[in-house]
Amino acid sequence: METKRLYRSRKERIIGGVCGGLGIYFNIDPVFTRLIWAVLFFFGGIGLLAYIIAWIIVPEESTISS
Repeated sequence: METKRLYRSRKERIIGGVCGGLGIYFNIDPVFTRLIWAVLFFFGGIGLLAYIIAWIIVPEESTISS
């Protein structure tokens, strides 16, 4: 069994690939994760900070397929 890992997406990317990666990880449309980030940004301001932290922490998916 392969362990699921969270990566920033190279294909489902608008800014940094964080929302696309979360969408792939949770098997949902990345639009939903983008909406959640937008709501967090406009209602509380924590969305931008959380996105930047995730952009730094979450590694980008590799281009080499195994």
